[in-house]
Amino acid sequence: MSLRLPDSGAPQLPDGRRLAPSAERNAEPILALLQAEGLSGRLLELASGTGQHAARFAAALPRLDWQPSDLEPANLVSIEAWRAQAGVANLRPPVLLDAARPGWSADWQGLDAILLVNLLHLIPTPAAATVLAEAARALSPGGRLLLYGPFLRDGMPTSEGDAAFNASLRAQDAAIGYKDLAWVTGHLAAAGLTARVVEMPANNLMLVARSG
Repeated sequence: MSLRLPDSGAPQLPDGRRLAPSAERNAEPILALLQAEGLSGRLLELASGTGQHAARFAAALPRLDWQPSDLEPANLVSIEAWRAQAGVANLRPPVLLDAARPGWSADWQGLDAILLVNLLHLIPTPAAATVLAEAARALSPGGRLLLYGPFLRDGMPTSEGDAAFNASLRAQDAAIGYKDLAWVTGHLAAAGLTARVVEMPANNLMLVARSG
């Protein structure tokens, strides 16, 4: 199964960089958590989208060798434009990667960290299960998978805004929508990862899952 995400509609600057308002809003709290984790080594960012996070985070986290990736060629153009604008040595050129393709982890062994922001609620449940399993297989012992986004808790949204957004997603495609926190942590545990749940602004969560 391949990921096919809705068009974000992010406006584009003359140099090819695209701007997603949600990426601007959540960048600071995500960066603060990444800094607190003291990450170093090889990091793979799945579904990098516009590339705003990759450019900002790589510049602020020089101990990480940051590898952005995405499925959509149009996103790779924007990610590369952000990389050129950032001009930092630890940000690699983006690569085409379908995170819902079974087996992709074979080409990405020994990663120290994997970051995934705002993806699971936009893809079907079987695709989300594949993303989690493959990411776990790609991590080195002690590596961390960091999952950011909105989640159901005990099968229910926890705010009116989340309920409305989840309903709008399911109206577009009944196969997508918020995943339950227990479902995600259960899949992580089955893959050998121990997850810590961190409350984030705007009713989002960051799951920090450690391998081994």
